[in-house]
Amino acid sequence: MAHNLLIPSIEARMHSYIELSRRNRAEHGWPEGERARPTVTITREFGCEGYPVATALQTILEKRSGLPWVVMDRALLEKVAEDHNLSADMLKEVGGRGTIMDEILSTFSPRWKSDKDYYRLLTRQIVSLAHDGNVILVGRGASVLTQNTRNCFHFRIVAPTRFKVETVRVRMGIGAQEAADIVEERQRQRDQFLRNFLGRDVSDPTLYHLTFNNARCEAKVIARLMAELIMPA
Repeated sequence: MAHNLLIPSIEARMHSYIELSRRNRAEHGWPEGERARPTVTITREFGCEGYPVATALQTILEKRSGLPWVVMDRALLEKVAEDHNLSADMLKEVGGRGTIMDEILSTFSPRWKSDKDYYRLLTRQIVSLAHDGNVILVGRGASVLTQNTRNCFHFRIVAPTRFKVETVRVRMGIGAQEAADIVEERQRQRDQFLRNFLGRDVSDPTLYHLTFNNARCEAKVIARLMAELIMPA
């Protein structure tokens, strides 16, 4: 489908991830006085241009830093988790304990039975990557999971409903009413899942350094403004 064209191939991005992991393993921290390499989280309402912003930002930050950056979304995180053969045992200390966590841990099995089970696995990768730096984390509640990680910059992209509906309509080649139904349902599901799992509302403006209106700022403009805060030219 047409909307898949907006997401770079998993193979190419896996290569970037492997290179980033190799570099981080070869190093033993940063020289004294040097800041930890930054991490970026991008949270967006369904129908906003999260991936175009992330890839444009990646290009800018690679040029300014002279180092590789990688964009991580759900598809790549799932591939990384699969390749690393992560198990439930590795995830017991991630995110603290609580009623929801207890419920999830009590139902864990070698075969993932729910989105919550699998998301628990992905959080391990999100937190690890955030500490390493030079990564752009798109969605998956990364802004909440990494709130206490000092090298993180958090951004949110929003837009009026009409903009999101039109974006989805064009991207998916469907009618306006179907697009409107998809935008409403997908956003509702996303917000409810993250609220239940993380106990925070990702629309809370205090989670972010900056929030952008995608209807007033195109992807490349948003990326440039983000870069000026993260790594001024």
